Amino acid sequence: MSETSEQPFPTIENIVAENGVTTQKVSFPHGGHQVVGILSVPADFDGSKRYPAIVATHPFGGVKEQTAGQYAARVAAYGFITLSYDASHYGESGGEPRLYEVPADRVEDIRCAVDYLSNHPQVDPERIGALGICAGGGYTVAASASEHRIKAVATVSAFNVGSARREGVPRGLISAEARDRRLDEVGQARTAEARGEEPRMFDFLPHDADAIDENTPELYGEGYDYYRTPRAQQPTAPGMYVFSSLGKQMDFEAFERADMISPRPLLMIAGSKADTMYFTEEAIAKAGEPKELHVIDGATHIDLYDRPQFVPQVMQKLTDFYAKHL
Repeated sequence: MSETSEQPFPTIENIVAENGVTTQKVSFPHGGHQVVGILSVPADFDGSKRYPAIVATHPFGGVKEQTAGQYAARVAAYGFITLSYDASHYGESGGEPRLYEVPADRVEDIRCAVDYLSNHPQVDPERIGALGICAGGGYTVAASASEHRIKAVATVSAFNVGSARREGVPRGLISAEARDRRLDEVGQARTAEARGEEPRMFDFLPHDADAIDENTPELYGEGYDYYRTPRAQQPTAPGMYVFSSLGKQMDFEAFERADMISPRPLLMIAGSKADTMYFTEEAIAKAGEPKELHVIDGATHIDLYDRPQFVPQVMQKLTDFYAKHL
């Protein structure tokens, strides 16, 4: 269960092979469309037994082959059934328009994934946990507040989409005036779509390396390196979304009901150098016991996605947490 020094940023295929995990593509319904995922089981899987299970939710704009799927494959090696999936409107999952980032859909995806796991013959429905990375962490906290089938909740580099879209990252980057101008544009975009025009797309990452300068927030500069270079680039994760969904993103508050997770346990992991650390701190402050904030020294937000010097530390906390509580 170790990373190879020759492959600093392994693919999900590398991780599966190194850990002896078995995977299969699965799908489950979300309303009128199907969500497509990767189900991973440990090397010593016994079909006559029931296992604890984890649903893993990917970042904003991501897909299952990237960090969430890679963490899911690693966790499966420790005796869990894990499910990573493409969010509705992304990757191989259904949902129109494509690249439509709507928090309500993302939260419902998690519930639908729990539906699937709860009915899987080798899953113990009383031992289902959740893992969310970046925006997937915010969505996971929001879903878990009222989804009691989730018995243990963990996040890595949690991100509050609503706050980020209303106020920017770091907070204050977007003024109230700029926010209101954006919302005027959202209304115009919806009007155009209603008369049959193609959706306007919004690029939330720098388009190329030349667009990154000293004024680029750390999160987005590192996001370019993750999503738009061979490090983790996927054709189904182009780093953009349908602009008219921005109003729905601004409406969302990821951690408003974090206290409702208690008395189920909550673990939130973040890097000490992450410019998004305040999101995790705010969520922990709102949450009830038992809860734990675990800080990875020297790591930024996106370092925790795949950096080999940090991922093993995250894995140790995650596997200990799930082994204890599921």
